[in-house]
Amino acid sequence: MLVKLNNIIMFGLIAFFISWIIFPIYINVLRKYKLWKTIREAAVTWEKSTIFSKLHEHKQWTPTMWGGVFLIVMALMIGLSYILKDQGFIKNTLFNRQETYVLLFGFFSMWLLWLLDDFLNIKWHGAVKWLSAKAKLIGMVIFSAFISRRFYSRLGIDYINLWPIAWKISLWLLYPILTFFTTIAIVNAINITDGLDGLAWGLMTVILFVLAVILFFNQTYIATTVIVIMIAIVVAFMFYNIHPAKIFMGDSWAFALWWLIASLLYFLNMRTGIFIPFILLFWLFIIDLGSSFLQIFWKKYFKKKLFLVAPLHHLFEKKGFNETTIVMKAWFIQWILAAITIILLFYQFNKTFI
Repeated sequence: MLVKLNNIIMFGLIAFFISWIIFPIYINVLRKYKLWKTIREAAVTWEKSTIFSKLHEHKQWTPTMWGGVFLIVMALMIGLSYILKDQGFIKNTLFNRQETYVLLFGFFSMWLLWLLDDFLNIKWHGAVKWLSAKAKLIGMVIFSAFISRRFYSRLGIDYINLWPIAWKISLWLLYPILTFFTTIAIVNAINITDGLDGLAWGLMTVILFVLAVILFFNQTYIATTVIVIMIAIVVAFMFYNIHPAKIFMGDSWAFALWWLIASLLYFLNMRTGIFIPFILLFWLFIIDLGSSFLQIFWKKYFKKKLFLVAPLHHLFEKKGFNETTIVMKAWFIQWILAAITIILLFYQFNKTFI
């Protein structure tokens, strides 16, 4: 196990330093070709978003589409794994059908769809002129259906583990329906939460860390390595994304990363009861997603706003809280949720810290 841990840490450190070197160069390229973010002027319900525009007008023209670094580094690390395997240093590459095929396929598939959205966002300034909500929904439906079908039909998974409330519960045909809607909810949650410098990706780092710990103790070392590489890249990105941000994520990579999280959730469901602990770990994203949903529902059916502005982190911002204060307190809460989640799962595994 120590040898596996050493290899995982080695891959993570290499990925971090490669990302650290590439990011300044990449940011300069984005600025040169004017690939920067434009602040939207319209909400998803099409009315003018004056509050949001005023709060974030200072972020206009900040470079976006940082996910290109993710693609470069992940490709390099996969290539490195093949070289190391050929030289006899490791036994398996990072592309493994049993552990990482679905994870990487979902990640890169979603990236292709939302790369177009990011490009249109850059090309057309102002109102909502990029991919429509309907077009995005179609894309999410297609890929969500693919993942749900693979876990149900190809892998034969039709149950959910609701520990500590209950153990494995067979859902039969309800399983792909549940995973289908869960995937869409998770994919949208990160895009909604990604509204303040460093907020979503600080929370993302903590969640990925917890999932990496769970994977490691489930002895799925290849999948653990992939997640640790992602953590390394995100940490390098965070250095340039914390306030004041020098680069933004872009929708394409937000959706791609959380697509991977959804796939990983179902993968771990085959081995342990992670659904209830994951709800706890994911709680801040659920709150943000819920506040946005309620805002849209209220405006559609009651013709007025429930909140002054949504999601919740923007409401705090409008109330006068400093952006950095909101982000740091959210990170603090996320680490507490992570600690509770790890304790719950270690209790389930009958493992203890020494």
